[in-house]
Amino acid sequence: MSLRTAFVRRLGIAAACGGLVLGGAAPALAGDDWDDHHGSHDSSHPRYYKGRVSAPGGLNLRDKPTRSSAVIGFAEYGEVVSIFCKTPGQSVQGNTLWYLLADGTWAWGAARYIDNIGASPRWC
Repeated sequence: MSLRTAFVRRLGIAAACGGLVLGGAAPALAGDDWDDHHGSHDSSHPRYYKGRVSAPGGLNLRDKPTRSSAVIGFAEYGEVVSIFCKTPGQSVQGNTLWYLLADGTWAWGAARYIDNIGASPRWC
């Protein structure tokens, strides 16, 4: 993937997530009418993956997949979180993957500190 393609992809993801955080809406999936029939997203719905926070002091959740972006939430050590998808971002101890979490606030968590429970999340 070229640097320009990677930049455009990340910019699009960041823009989409900014809208999600400000607007409080869940990302729509083609043909997905779950929210229409139930009023809001349900993090136990099969479109989400699960992970457990492994950071000893807990994990800051951010508005972008970078360590320098704004902290908009926090997950405790051992907490089980709902993961919507994964994307490349800033490296955290050699791991460049970040997970978009769907637990109330749409926020990014460094995959370095979230252990998958079951299948690995899909790409954003």
